[in-house]
Amino acid sequence: MSNERAEIINLITDACNSGAKQKSACEIIGISAKTFQRWHAKSDKQDGRIEPTHSPKHALSASERQQIITVANQAEFANLPPCQIVPRLADQGIYIASEASFYRVLNEQDQLKHRNKSKPARKVNKPRALTAIAPNQIYTWDITYLPTQVKGIFLYLYLVIDIYSRKIVGWQVYHEELSAFAADLITDICRREKVTKNQVVLHSDNGSPMKGATMLATLQELGVIPSFSRPSVSNDNPYSESVFRTLKYRPEYPEKPFAEISAARDWVSGFVKWYNTEHRHSGIKFTTPDERHTGKDIEILSKRKEVYKKAQLKNPSRWSGKIKNWDHINEVYLNPEKSKSEVKEDKAA
Repeated sequence: MSNERAEIINLITDACNSGAKQKSACEIIGISAKTFQRWHAKSDKQDGRIEPTHSPKHALSASERQQIITVANQAEFANLPPCQIVPRLADQGIYIASEASFYRVLNEQDQLKHRNKSKPARKVNKPRALTAIAPNQIYTWDITYLPTQVKGIFLYLYLVIDIYSRKIVGWQVYHEELSAFAADLITDICRREKVTKNQVVLHSDNGSPMKGATMLATLQELGVIPSFSRPSVSNDNPYSESVFRTLKYRPEYPEKPFAEISAARDWVSGFVKWYNTEHRHSGIKFTTPDERHTGKDIEILSKRKEVYKKAQLKNPSRWSGKIKNWDHINEVYLNPEKSKSEVKEDKAA
């Protein structure tokens, strides 16, 4: 009998001797009364389910186990899994043990982690968590396709967004995806927004325009700090993905492909103006990106709160709880660390 089980029996027995009910004591410990009674009746016996007293008749001998290890580490088999080793041995007229036995013995020797000629899977760490508390601290950018009237030919929309204000701080449409075009765009943004060295982090995915030599050299010269998503993980760059979805699901988005690049630029220009100056963004308490970028959202939200308070005082019976939260959002996060509860939810999903 395990030490833990013996301790549980002693604890419940002591509680019952002190006047507690057996059922209540068992519930507190976390077992049923029937389980306790079975354990107590067999307290002098071992649990045959987890502590077998016999060995399988067909168990491998020590010499056979050693033979498996020796053969598996020979040069011709060292990089192969058991499912490849056993058939090859059979082709040579040799049978030592089953694949399952090979797997079991090699696992016990910690020799199953990587038995092939390919490189081990590379662990890619999540990008570090970033926090913006004002405009022009964290930008994200990406490129999306815009269709043309020639099948298979696309235009490319480069777009940079400030995650704190959600403002589109720069964009351009080109015929190609080139690092030099991206470098020109970020240079223009830094000039217009009066960005100083080491002020802005620029986050993107791992595409060639993002990591091209011209782009990286320009970022270094401007003092812009680069940040990259994990390979093939789109939600490391959620703000850019979100604005592209908004763009392509607008009612005004052209049903027909663009005839020429000037038409695409005209349409995107109108979209950016609407997005920055008219669109009430849910992520910034339904203010516009321009209002938040310039700090006007603080006064706007304060006035909204006063309107709601007056309405509540005027007709308190219509309000079952607090007024809508119009508090200013002070911090915006990119790739925040998950709480323990969120990690548990992900594992359970």
